Amino acid sequence: MALAVEEINGSDGILGRPVRVTTIDGGRAPCEVAREVSALLATGMIDAITGWHTSAVRRAVARAADGRVPYLFATIHEDLPDEGPGVLLVGDSSAGHILPAMRWLHDQFGATRWAIVGNDYIWPLATARAVRAAHRGTITLEHYVPLGTTDFTELLRDPRLDRADGIVLLLVGNDAVRFNQQYARTGRSAHQVRISPAIDETVLLASGAAANENLYAISSFFPDTSEDPDRLERYHRLHGPFAPQLTYFGNTVYEAMHMLRSMAHTLGSFDVRRMHTALAEGLLLDSPSGGMIFQDNHAVPARGLIARAEGVNLRILDTLEHLRMR
Repeated sequence: MALAVEEINGSDGILGRPVRVTTIDGGRAPCEVAREVSALLATGMIDAITGWHTSAVRRAVARAADGRVPYLFATIHEDLPDEGPGVLLVGDSSAGHILPAMRWLHDQFGATRWAIVGNDYIWPLATARAVRAAHRGTITLEHYVPLGTTDFTELLRDPRLDRADGIVLLLVGNDAVRFNQQYARTGRSAHQVRISPAIDETVLLASGAAANENLYAISSFFPDTSEDPDRLERYHRLHGPFAPQLTYFGNTVYEAMHMLRSMAHTLGSFDVRRMHTALAEGLLLDSPSGGMIFQDNHAVPARGLIARAEGVNLRILDTLEHLRMR
């Protein structure tokens, strides 16, 4: 976010005005985040919203914003048709990448039977529905836990988990960290693959290299494949050589900020009604990685990428076809 703001303000800002960012903790309960957004919007000082957080928070914030300003949601989402006014989904549709990734893992390793393990909220549940529909009769286990779960002993003792060739992992943050650590200690990682759109280098680092065997991630926003080859150099020039690693979640927000600038300059304002009219006509927004086409209010990435965890880093292996899930 800071890099995008510096670059935007280094030219003419957005609509001739410098960008100023207010940061809100999106990791709290959805109602708490929505209340803070409402308070800020009431001041008249907020022109747009972006960031990455859970879909449950997105729904609450969208209701609070009620179409008053554009809201660029910059992470994986469910690709559902009933988003509120003003919401622009910049990130990946995870089901659209998971299904091609599962086919890739089948072709590479013969993975046919799958377990689904996720958090119990809208994004994992909606993504799991798409997986079930595409893999009828091959799902050996579905297991959902509340956000903040620390003990996966019951799940790891379930014999249905052993009948799976791979796991579709729909846990986020520390829940994914704890699961990966406890899972690795069972020895299953030597013969089961895991695939997730919510695993980045921060999760790998927190889990520890020993927990990351046969773990795969999918995204359209890995920063080291950008058509903007100097981005990482600029990032470290701004933040120093020991800055946190730029992951694809942070990279998506960088793209979203530049898309916000492109949209405002294309439309001449932040007006949400103009935005939806432009979306209906097939809006193309520029970013440092090139143009992004939108259908309705959903970005349509040109391709997805699959990467394998190697220690606490990700190595990109192949390109995946993107599927639009509706």
